[in-house]
Amino acid sequence: MPTQASVPPGVADVRRIQMLQAAVEVIEERGFPETRITDVAERAGVSPALVIYYFATKDNLLVEALRYAEGLWYEAGAERVAGITSARDRLASLVSLSCIPEGDGPMDSWVLWLDLWAQAVRHPAVASVRDEFDQRWRDTLAALAAEGQASGEFDGVDPEHFALVFSVLLDGLAVQIALRDATLTPEVAFELAMGFAGGQLGFSWQGAPARRPRRRSSRRP
Repeated sequence: MPTQASVPPGVADVRRIQMLQAAVEVIEERGFPETRITDVAERAGVSPALVIYYFATKDNLLVEALRYAEGLWYEAGAERVAGITSARDRLASLVSLSCIPEGDGPMDSWVLWLDLWAQAVRHPAVASVRDEFDQRWRDTLAALAAEGQASGEFDGVDPEHFALVFSVLLDGLAVQIALRDATLTPEVAFELAMGFAGGQLGFSWQGAPARRPRRRSSRRP
């Protein structure tokens, strides 16, 4: 097994990312309960011992895979809204990114989150990370609501209350998206979410078409 001293920092970072990418792919394909450390190691082209060295347990691997996917999602979201001045359009862009992933590849679905939610019920450490991720999402939505109020685009509702209710709605829609519901498609989910947001925040939403996000590979997975 390699030691910290034997693995140069740059190489260590590359290997870790390779294993996280592999973990995302395998967990999305097989589900967390059916994923083995050996599966991830084979996909990443490394030894199982190296995966254990980096992540210690399968629960840790799930958590870190989610952190990796979350980081990419927020990075993609920041890039998408960087040039958008309207708070309403920034919100629509983030909701589109959340509801309407492009393609069926890694980090293009809510499947990882389904596994995280299931594990969080029984594992306090995983539950703590789930809470961290949810709070970050609510903070993002609350900040956007407050920005829209400051610019006069949105009504003066409590931003934190709106973020709490809206995040719950999006999570509920996400379950149907992940299950590939024939009626509640990603596009329908997007329109429902934006219609609700418009009603809460006081802006008009006429069913504008959602732009498909350009993704490098979710909440989001």
